[in-house]
Amino acid sequence: GHLLHDACSFFREFVMFKGRHFDRSVILLCVRRYLAYNLSLRDLEEMMAGRHVDHSTVHRWVVHFSPLLLERFNRRKRPVTGKWHVDETYVRVRGRWMYLYRAVDSVGDTVEFFFSENRDLPAAKRFLRKALQRHGRPGWHPMASVPTRRRSGASLLRAEAGWDAGGAARQMSSNSASA
Repeated sequence: GHLLHDACSFFREFVMFKGRHFDRSVILLCVRRYLAYNLSLRDLEEMMAGRHVDHSTVHRWVVHFSPLLLERFNRRKRPVTGKWHVDETYVRVRGRWMYLYRAVDSVGDTVEFFFSENRDLPAAKRFLRKALQRHGRPGWHPMASVPTRRRSGASLLRAEAGWDAGGAARQMSSNSASA
């Protein structure tokens, strides 16, 4: 069984890079540097000048391999704890004000996050759907933010997702993951 799994894994990786002009290590290096650091495509082209890698080639690699690598990383990452704290805040991103929805587990690790220009039901549903698809339903019901003049997170979850937040609407402190 284990040998077969290793062979299948090797074959999938071989197929992923089959027919590429550049070696797998060059492709992964460029994609990783683009995603991990604040480098432009032209910066990467300059860094890889000795290998004659064009910026448009790096862009094609990023577009093609990013979703595949994200899927593989998500399969291997450690499971989140069963207790999530859900929060939303208003932040400035590249000069634009946006709502940041985030879920944090009980040890303080980010479970999921989502940026939206709107604070509305469709945005909250997209965030929850994304978190549930990637991590499954938490072991207990997520905590909601403090109620505002609009519907609170707890009432939103009860009304739309069929969850009971137990009336425990607490604001998650910004410097502590446990409310």
